[in-house]
Amino acid sequence: MNPIHAGKLSKRYGELQAVDSLDLDVDGEIYGLLGPNGSGKTTTVNMLTTMLSITSGEASVCGYDVRTEAKRVRECISYIPQYIAADIRLTGRENVELFAELYGIRGRSERRRKAEECLEIMGLLDRADDITKSYSGGMNRRLEIAQALVHDPRVLFLDEPTVGLDVSGRRSIWEHILKLKRSGMTIFVTTHQMEEAEHYCNRVGIIRLGHKVNEGRPSDLTDSMGDVVTIGSDGDVPASLIGRAEILKQEDREVTLLPDDSLTLEEIIRVYEADGRKVFSTAKRRPTLEDVYLTSINKGTEDIGTLDRNQYRNMMRRR
Repeated sequence: MNPIHAGKLSKRYGELQAVDSLDLDVDGEIYGLLGPNGSGKTTTVNMLTTMLSITSGEASVCGYDVRTEAKRVRECISYIPQYIAADIRLTGRENVELFAELYGIRGRSERRRKAEECLEIMGLLDRADDITKSYSGGMNRRLEIAQALVHDPRVLFLDEPTVGLDVSGRRSIWEHILKLKRSGMTIFVTTHQMEEAEHYCNRVGIIRLGHKVNEGRPSDLTDSMGDVVTIGSDGDVPASLIGRAEILKQEDREVTLLPDDSLTLEEIIRVYEADGRKVFSTAKRRPTLEDVYLTSINKGTEDIGTLDRNQYRNMMRRR
């Protein structure tokens, strides 16, 4: 069985369906779960990591049922939430040794050995004896991953692993995540960073309102779409284009469109001009994962039925 498996996984809060019939199979890869705030990403991770009960469906991690074998699941995983703080009064080494003890490694010499090993994996050995307060944001994130590795987990769950980091810090984190994947670890990531997901994830799943609306390798998902067009003009999108081109996003005086196959850039420009719009810039390009994401979350909810969106958002803030 795959290290992460879910079949018709669902979570319900009263009359509100937070996650609905989610199917997942993840094995030896970096899998990115993408979706808007309140889409069910964290609820899904919390069920897979045994922190939240399942309403219906099934899920297993490392071959263990998350309902009936929760202790065995927790022994084979690590979960690093978006915000977790190391003890700034301790050194990096002391922080990792503390986690080793919390994970049940009783021998002092063994805790030291595991701390040394994990700090080296995350490139922190040269700063291991410095107080954590002196660490940068990227170093602190790497320290958190080092702490999560002390019991040799088979599956690592990461929630927004690079949030708040600069470009070099983000790149460093992903380099270390790639090393862990190459060592055979299965890694499950939630992120809003589309460029990172496109570059580093082997596969991604996109969910909205608890439903998975798209899944696949980033390259396959982008190849499945036609070219994307950006138009800069002095007015709104002409009404005659609605239905022939999907609006992906609008920023200031620019709109990004996904035209249907019959609509060329030249025809779009003619429609704008015929509608009295002045076009001052145009561009056509291949789609990115962000474009796939935008079109996915704009679709795929037709069969969900009506619900109170404000109620849904309020519930997800309280979860």
